[in-house]
Order: sequence, then C-alpha cells, then structure tokens
Amino acid sequence: MKDQFYIKDIYSIFEAVQKAGVFEDQKDMADAIPLFPISEINENYKSEKDIDGFDLKEFVLKHFKFDQPESSISREEKLPIEDHIEKLWDELTRTAYEEKGTLLKLPKPYIVPGGRFNEFFYWDSYFVMLGLQVSGRIEMMKNIVDNCAYLINEFGFVPNASRTYFLSRSQPPYFSLMLDLIFESTNDEKIYSQYFETLEKEYQFWMDCAEDLENGNQYRHIVKTNDDDILNRYFDDENAPRPESYMIDVEDAETSSNSGFYRNVRAACESGWDFSSRWFADGNSIQTIETLNLAQVDLNCLLWHLEKTLAKASELQSFEEKTNYYNQKAEARNVSIDKYFWNEDEKIYNDFNIKSSNKTSSESIATLYPLFLKLSNQEQAKAVSETIKEKFLKKGGLITTTKDSGQQWDSPNAWAPYQWLGYLAMKNYGFEELAEEIKNNWCANVERIYDNTGKLMEKYNAIDTTSIAGGGEYPNQDGFGWTNGVYIKLKNNY
Repeated sequence: MKDQFYIKDIYSIFEAVQKAGVFEDQKDMADAIPLFPISEINENYKSEKDIDGFDLKEFVLKHFKFDQPESSISREEKLPIEDHIEKLWDELTRTAYEEKGTLLKLPKPYIVPGGRFNEFFYWDSYFVMLGLQVSGRIEMMKNIVDNCAYLINEFGFVPNASRTYFLSRSQPPYFSLMLDLIFESTNDEKIYSQYFETLEKEYQFWMDCAEDLENGNQYRHIVKTNDDDILNRYFDDENAPRPESYMIDVEDAETSSNSGFYRNVRAACESGWDFSSRWFADGNSIQTIETLNLAQVDLNCLLWHLEKTLAKASELQSFEEKTNYYNQKAEARNVSIDKYFWNEDEKIYNDFNIKSSNKTSSESIATLYPLFLKLSNQEQAKAVSETIKEKFLKKGGLITTTKDSGQQWDSPNAWAPYQWLGYLAMKNYGFEELAEEIKNNWCANVERIYDNTGKLMEKYNAIDTTSIAGGGEYPNQDGFGWTNGVYIKLKNNY
C-alpha cells in the first residue's frame, strides 16, 4: 500500500470534511493518514455517501488515523526553564523514514515546532539550530542541514514544511545561514564545498527566468524593475485555497475582489508572516492582500547572503568564474537593497511596491535584515536603531509591525526570530545597550509565561505582558521550537 498521498487524490472527501467543519482545526484532515489504499477509500466514499444516515465523521475516522503525539513531559515537574528546554529537544524530535499520509520522508531525525505543527518547517529550523548549538547537539544541527539538502535535491527547494501540500512554495531561504552555524560549531570550511551544488540548486529556484525577463515584468519569484534591476518576491505556484486552512480561505475569498486572492495568501505564507497588515493594500483587511505586488526587504537580504555564500564556496574550490559571477550578483543586490528599500525620510527599510514603484508605508521589523547581515552603513544602522527603540521595542520584546490589525504578525505580538535578529543587528553596529534591552525584555516575558503556565509559546504579547499573545487563524501553540532556540541562545550570552 502506498501511504503517501496528495490532497487532490482524496479531494471529494477532503472538501466535504472541510466544508462540514468535521474537525475544529482544518489542518487535521490535511495531515490524515490513510488506513487503506486511497482507491479503496475513494470507492467506499462514492458508494456510501448518499446512503441515508451516512455519517461523514464516522467514515473518516474509520478510514484515516490522526497522528498527534502525546507530551512526555510532566508540566508539574516545575523544572528550571533551561532544563525544560533540554527535555523538549527530545520531545520535539521526529523521524519520517517512510512517506506517511501527506508527510514527506526525510533521511535524518529533525525537530518540529510543536503543537499543531508536527512536521519539519524550513525557517523555523534555523532558529531551532541556534538553541541546538548552545545545547551542544551538533549532530542534530547537521541532521537539519542534511534534511534541507535532501529536499532541495529532491524538489529543487525546501518546501514551507515537509508535507505534500506545501510543495508549491518555500519559506525564507535560510539554508546558507544554517551552513554558517555549522561552520561556527565545527570550524570546518569544507561544509561550504560539500553543499555547493545544493546551494546552487536553491539559488536557481529563487532566480528562475531572471535572465530572460524584460524590464517592468514579474515571473514567479522574480521582479525586473523599469531600471533593469533584479529583485525577488514571495510567490506560490498554486491559486487555490490552502488545504490546512481551507474554509478560512474560501470564506475570505468570497468577500475579496482580488482574482489572485489565493495565490497572494499563499505567497504571504511563503514569507512566514501569515498574516500581517504588511501585505494588505488598505493596511487593514486580508481581502486586499497584495503580496505579489511587493518585493520584500527580508527576502532580498537573505538572497544576498546566499549569493555571498556561493561566492565563498566557489572561491574555496578555486572556481574563479563562479566566484566573480556570484560576487557581482551580490554587489548588484546590495546596491538594489539600498535603492529600493531604504527610506531615508522615515529611517526604516520598507518593502517596495512593484505596481506603484514606491516604497510601502507599512513599518515592519523586517527593517532589521540589512543590519542583521551587515549590509547597512553606520549612519543607516544608527537611524534604524532609533526607529527600533522608538516604535518597536516594548516591555515584552520587539513587536512585528506598528499596526494592531488583529493579525498574528502585527502588534502587539513578539516572535522569537526577530528578537534574535534585533539583538544581533544591534550588536553588529555597537548598540550594546539596546541589544541587551531587546534580549532582557523578551526573555523576561518568556520566563513570566513559563512560570505561570509551564509552557513555551509560539508568540508573546509584547505590550500587555499580563496576557498571552493572540490573533491569527489558530490558538497560540505550545512547544515551541524557535522560542526554545532563541531563548537559550540569548540567555547564554550569544
């Protein structure tokens, strides 16, 4: 029996289940594991569904299983937070040596985020690796890199997460930064040569058709500006409801006039920011989502790092032509990041709206990326540090945007990745006091919630530190991979 399937293989059943609201979380059905061959399940459904008294939920539970692991940690233990995190590494470890349901197989063990997220996630794994580094779990760090390499070699990119229904998009490209963490931990430069071809494959995914595009056009992840500059944007190959949030998308699309609504929603998911006013044309409503109209500062900075890593890996192997090629690409992107994203008047990096040829008005914590990767000059860095202190730093950490829209990637929420980016960005330019304030504010918030609940959460309320964060399509999740990683990295003094 073939255990793996794509949603399209059981679409009639899947759609019926999601429309009927059989499960409270629509991800449950997307992650279901068939107990019989798919052809047999479909045939049974076809012959039974119109019979009087047919119970859809009963049918599904008879034909599928739902694999949610139980917690092995007693919350009554009241362990010190770092001891709890050490135990969580083992609790959050999974293997997928065989394909099972929509779950993709992977060659090595990996860490999942936790809660409803019971698969390998791409950009989460970088921030998990920060903590694994502190914990001395170098082998698991290498496992994560090997899993990413496997996915790139198998599919041409690292999917959003290791599910068949995520094979239409990636996530922020952190693979080259993962290699930096391995190098920091082993001092072995061969890591760059070892994964050189894999780095090139990922680069080709993001740069598909870059050389052939005419000025003023876009194709997949590529934007060619009127000035003949190449920028990148988030994208998704599908223009259909997301299986994991099927009815949410269907209902939102019904009230949107955007014919590409689903693809814009999915493109925002590729960014990891699902969802934020950052993507909304009116700054308020998901119905106006326009992710595809934007070139994003974070993505372009990460691709600059990938280009620089490719240049370094080429140089280590004495590939002179490729060294020059990737250095030139990185230099051109560096100039474009300054040209298209830096807002001198507002002292912030904004995204760039391709349609209007203007910077967006959304103030987002993605402004940290050029400082995180040392692309800013000192004057720009100082200006951004002042903006961070004035607008983003709150009692419980750095908020993601300055707007409170009810979306989870907006104020008042603080997410672990940006506490690390903020801390390191400020350290990079000598703003030591601000770096410590970012670290201390967020860590104290994490500790307070842990003391009260025994849990480490996916996100935190940075403004009202008497509450737990909210917003978004699902409840705040307990686990939580990247929170664990960033917390112990910060607490162990970087």
